[in-house]
Amino acid sequence: MANNLLKGKRGIITGALDEHSIAWKVAERAHEQGAVFTLSNAPIAMRMGEINKLAEKTGSQIIPADATSPEDIEILFNKSMEILGGKIDFFLHSIGMSMNVRKGNAYTELNYDLFYKTIDISAMSLHRMLSTAYRLDAINEGGSVLALTYIAAQRTYPFYNDMSEAKAMLESIVRSFGYQYGKAKRVRVNSISQSPTKTKAGGGIKGFNDFYNYADACSPLGNASADDCAQFCVAMFSDLTKGVTMQNIYHDGGYSTTGATEHVIEKFSGEAFS
Repeated sequence: MANNLLKGKRGIITGALDEHSIAWKVAERAHEQGAVFTLSNAPIAMRMGEINKLAEKTGSQIIPADATSPEDIEILFNKSMEILGGKIDFFLHSIGMSMNVRKGNAYTELNYDLFYKTIDISAMSLHRMLSTAYRLDAINEGGSVLALTYIAAQRTYPFYNDMSEAKAMLESIVRSFGYQYGKAKRVRVNSISQSPTKTKAGGGIKGFNDFYNYADACSPLGNASADDCAQFCVAMFSDLTKGVTMQNIYHDGGYSTTGATEHVIEKFSGEAFS
């Protein structure tokens, strides 16, 4: 339901690859709520995805940018302000990649050059983007920055590999830069820890489907969908959440707070829970 929550607001949305990605859903919902924004992704990801369809649907322009390149990031912010007619009000960081995961490297046998790339792409990119925006004064007072993360930053999920370390660092940057940006410009910086979601990135993780079903069974509300996550992002971009910053907010149907569940007990006991 559109009620113009973001009417008059300008933003940048990174990471939209195809219609299954959370960033894609965020762009659709933000457009419905009256926002204007630019879209960005790495050039190689843009060749793999369908971002042109999203740009046409939302009336947005695409600015290719490598998240590890300071030059590209500066162009992204400067060009976005030029296209949109002023400083931005919201920014979505939906960027993450591990070649160790893609190559099937065991956590105990990581390739350290690839490990560094995981950290650089998936975590340091947020600091790089925030630092650039801060220096350029590219975000309006009261603006909102969101980064997508996962519970493996706090708890052990063997299949998540070196992305666990990247997400832990990402969440630390949210807190540290959130303090600096809040004091200087009243800009909010938060992360959203989303349920396992059936995206192209998630599908590349070994055992993902089994864990998706496990998390769904353990969550009182079931797994939160990409569409629901997009709606939550819109709320966090809006003026309704002006007092929220430096937080890692779980959007996972209650999974992160659930201990033992009837489903799991029944699996082990072979008997109905009573």
